[in-house]
Formats: sequence, structure tokens, C-alpha cells
Amino acid sequence: MDRTRSVFERIEALLRGQGIEFGVLRHAPVYTSQQAAEVRGTPLSSGAKALVCKGENVMVMFVLPADRKLSSPAVRRELGWRKLRFASKEEVLELTGLEPGSIPPFGSLFGLPTYCDRRLGDNESINFNAGDHAVSISMSYADYLRAEIPHLGDYAE
Repeated sequence: MDRTRSVFERIEALLRGQGIEFGVLRHAPVYTSQQAAEVRGTPLSSGAKALVCKGENVMVMFVLPADRKLSSPAVRRELGWRKLRFASKEEVLELTGLEPGSIPPFGSLFGLPTYCDRRLGDNESINFNAGDHAVSISMSYADYLRAEIPHLGDYAE
């Protein structure tokens, strides 16, 4: 994992390398999905909330619409897992170098498999924090799928 460049720089390089258009918004720091939607002026459902979890014996990233919660029963059913828990703040920091709430929906940047709830696709464009509580990126959902190639499923309620 490249820790010499910031997470924002790594996202920017990933997207530019694939010719993907995206917008950048610098704003006051936000710490909840609701605050982020308000400062961006976007619907809460278009926020791509990234959650680092441990399922069975593997660390993974779930990406959900910000107006939804992770459904442990749905994840267990869909992936055949018996165990699932959220990563601790310390585990998140160790894996990503970031604080919860600033993590972008690109598990690939951190060596994590990415599982995206298909309802995020109800939005033509998505928004997310880009490794910083004060920097957001907006991009099309279709381009997100092309850039990250996440596993799609029903993981939220």
C-alpha cells in the first residue's frame, strides 16, 4: 500500500488513470453522514458510506447508501458468514491510516475486498469523504463501479 501519497491523491490518481470525471468539494469538517449531505447540498441517500468490518476471518469494506444501516442478517445470509463485526477505531486506523467517517468507498486502496449495496445505484451520482473530514468527491455511480469493481449485493436495511 502506498502511504507516501495522501488517500485523496491516491483516489485522484486512480480516477484520472481511468479517465473518470469527478468533482472535489472542500468544506468545513463533517463527522456524520447527515452533516456531510447538508454541507454538500446532496440527498443523504447519495452518500457512499464506507464501513470496515471483520467477517469470519477477513477484513472487508461495505459501502452503503448513507441513509441505510448495515444489515448483519443480510450479510450473513448473502455471504454465508457466521461472524461479523465492525472494525475497532484502532483496526480502521491501522488498515487505512484514517479515522472512521473519512474513509472513501475504495477498499482496493487499502487491500480490502469491497462489498457495495446495490441500492447505492438508485443514485446517478454518489458523494463521499476522500480521506479527510473536510474534502468530498462526487462522481457517477457507474464510474464508481468501473473504478472499484465491488461485489454487489443486498447488505443494508
